[in-house]
Amino acid sequence: MIQRLLMGFVLCGFTALAHAAFDIEQLMAELARNPGGHAKFVEKRHLALLDKPVVATGEMFYNAPDRLEKRTYTPKAETMVLYKDTLSLERGRQKMQIQLNQRPEVAAFVESIRSTLQGNRASLERNYTLQLTGNVDAWVLTLVPIEQRIATLLQRITLSGVRQQVLGIEYLQTDGDRTEMTIEPVKSQ
Repeated sequence: MIQRLLMGFVLCGFTALAHAAFDIEQLMAELARNPGGHAKFVEKRHLALLDKPVVATGEMFYNAPDRLEKRTYTPKAETMVLYKDTLSLERGRQKMQIQLNQRPEVAAFVESIRSTLQGNRASLERNYTLQLTGNVDAWVLTLVPIEQRIATLLQRITLSGVRQQVLGIEYLQTDGDRTEMTIEPVKSQ
């Protein structure tokens, strides 16, 4: 009886340690297992010049490892597609393409999302200091820019989620403006 009790305490202790020891490596491994998917989003932009946030809604599609599409439906239709090293934007009749290797500051910003979705720690650490809190069932990853060109525009990016799913993204700019995105995965049928 005493042995069983001791064994129970030991197992509980190991479980608590394993739960408490959740780290960036474990998060990255969890995120890397995500094959991609489809989600709806609501994005709120809080701008100093406006009394109320600008709210946008739409859908996102992620095909691991290197295709991310964001379709905004309201307030204005817009499509952004990231495929490998090309970012394509379309709004109305206007179309634009950016080669990320020609715009390192844009590339670093884009990589903050793509590298998180891929679970690519090395890519994230090229431009950001990583800070993780929480556990596998409720984590928060904060990215603080170390690259000066990014740091002049952006204070931090905060991503939150559960296991391999990113469910929230917040950008805090150096001028105090911020953007909050809530992501709701669409369940496959």
